[in-house]
Amino acid sequence: MNIYLTSGTPEFMVSLRKKYPNEKMIVLHGSGNSMLLHETEGKSVFQTPRSYEVIDSINELEDKGFFVLNHLPVSDEGRPIFEHRFLSRSHVIDSDPGFKAYRLLKPLNSETYIVLTEWTGPTSFEAWKVSKAYKEAFDNQVAAVGIENRNIFTSKAYVTTYTTAKNEETED
Repeated sequence: MNIYLTSGTPEFMVSLRKKYPNEKMIVLHGSGNSMLLHETEGKSVFQTPRSYEVIDSINELEDKGFFVLNHLPVSDEGRPIFEHRFLSRSHVIDSDPGFKAYRLLKPLNSETYIVLTEWTGPTSFEAWKVSKAYKEAFDNQVAAVGIENRNIFTSKAYVTTYTTAKNEETED
């Protein structure tokens, strides 16, 4: 499975999605930009996408929700360590209230992995970040791999958030 990402104006992203009604595509709107996510076993319909292999996943992505993309630039030497860390994760997020879906995206033509999560809304994501389960999961992953002693990242990680067009927050 692959995920392809492209960015553009909200109107163009919506029109591109409508042009390919049989493809699994989700229009996402962020601060200052919109993005179209295309998940497929086949090739991308985008001309110049950012291309990723899905190497781990939970649940189906839905076209309504709050999406968090954690961008992690990883060195070539650090890729096996990074992938082992995430493929060995504790899975506590899977049953967290508000959690909908997860993808670990391996870059096909860059160094930046993406940890993509989908939530019912921003409130559920913020609650996860301050939860005991989050702290335990993160601490266990770091300790299990010893990642704190290795410099596998080529630059600082960053997070982008997106929401679907008509569903900014579905929870109370």
